[in-house]
Formats: sequence, structure tokens, C-alpha cells
Amino acid sequence: MKNNYIGELVLSQQQIKEGVSIVAKKLNERFQDAVIISVVPGGILFTADLVRELTFDICMDYISCPHTPGDSNNNSKIVYHQNINIEHRDVIVIVIDDAIESGGTMKRLIQHISDNYHVNSLSIATLFVKPSRVDIAVPQYFAYEMKSDDLLVGYGLPWQNKLRNVPYVSKLVNENEK
Repeated sequence: MKNNYIGELVLSQQQIKEGVSIVAKKLNERFQDAVIISVVPGGILFTADLVRELTFDICMDYISCPHTPGDSNNNSKIVYHQNINIEHRDVIVIVIDDAIESGGTMKRLIQHISDNYHVNSLSIATLFVKPSRVDIAVPQYFAYEMKSDDLLVGYGLPWQNKLRNVPYVSKLVNENEK
């Protein structure tokens, strides 16, 4: 895919596939039943790839909290319609997103679920995390820890609400670098 904002390759399609398998293996070893809550729209691609490799029983739902990539001070409204009843169920809620960048949004989503629903446990599954992410006090299952905090695009990660469909992850080339 040719685009002026797509820079140096960070994760190839093969690395993404391998990363999905790494996360699935970790989850398959840990869980027997779970409610999968995908963070939309960013987590859609990772969720679709991941759930096909899960060998335990799942139910699926979604949550959203629009944000700007890298913004650790996201105060936008959390939207969760709760299509799957998670109250008082003996299930594990796995919040899936494409990446934990600063972690601010994910921390808010985890806090929202913890504060409003009685779940047995809460975990995060993501393809990769960045080094400066905020501390989130739940188990995190991921395949890669990035070495830098570069802005990234592709595989669900947008730039100006575009480039989510790029099948790999690359560094963002911003306007000042052109």
C-alpha cells in the first residue's frame, strides 16, 4: 500500500501472525471460558485474528472510547451497550485492543468495567505495548514490547482516521519529516 504517511516497517504481516499466535497460546493456557470485549474500531483486526486461534469457549462484545493515538489524557465518553451480560457471571473479561500506546484509554476502560460490573477477573490482550505506557493493574497478555514510542499506523492503528486497513505496522511519517 502506497501512502505518504507510511514509513519504516515495524511489524510485518508474518510478525503480526506470529504475535497473534503468541497471545493466543498464552490465553489458551490460562482460560477455559471468557467474554471477549473488543475495543472498536482499533481492536477489530486483532480480535478477528485472535479469536480464531482461541480454543476455549467465548462470548463476544465490544466497547469504544474515541481517542487520539498517543493521548494519555483521553476524556471522551466510554460507550458499552453490554450486549453480553457479564454481571455475576463466572467468566473472565478480556479487553482486546490493537496496541497499548500510552495506556491512558485502556486504563479508563478497565476502570469503567471494574467500577460498573461484577466480573471474576479482568485481563488485557494486545498485540504489542509501548515502553512509556501507564501502569494498568491487571494481567496483560501481549506478544511484543516496542523499543520506542514512535507513532505507528496500520493493522487497526489510524492516522487521521485512515490507514487502519494497512496489513502491517509501520512508523508514521509526519508532515515535518516530508
